[in-house]
Amino acid sequence: SVKPAVLRRLMREISDLKSSPPEGIRIITNEDNLCDVTGIIQGPEGTPYAGGYFRIKFHFTEEFPAAPPKCRMLTKIFHPNVSTAGEICVNTLKKDWQSSYGIAHILVVVKCLLIHPNPESALDEEAGKLLLEDYNRFAEHAQMITSVHATPRVRYMTPRYQCTSDA
Repeated sequence: SVKPAVLRRLMREISDLKSSPPEGIRIITNEDNLCDVTGIIQGPEGTPYAGGYFRIKFHFTEEFPAAPPKCRMLTKIFHPNVSTAGEICVNTLKKDWQSSYGIAHILVVVKCLLIHPNPESALDEEAGKLLLEDYNRFAEHAQMITSVHATPRVRYMTPRYQCTSDA
């Protein structure tokens, strides 16, 4: 369980994020558990991730905000800095963490990582190697994974098939 000060901080951050989220970012929360937070990042235009929506699960410990939350990418992605298990390699979640950082900062940093992957610190070696050797092939593979795993499936219903109460 987390301390009341941590819960107050999370309540404030969640409220701020819901009222004025950074562009292309939103969060989903669980009313019954403030520590159950999922961030959603819209794939930035001009990247192989455009059109996709990437879900990131936050796990807050009682050390937060002195220590970063654990974060995991729930959406399958082909990216050098995200392992196949969803682990995200970014300094903000490790040695560069500062207690002033929060949920919004982490989501913005991960969104930047979608724009500028860092093949030098790859968790997914295949993605890192392909990015360094052949950007076009990397981008094609990343777009394909995005279209399969991160693109919402929208179902349309035409009005003539809707049920009416006088049927």
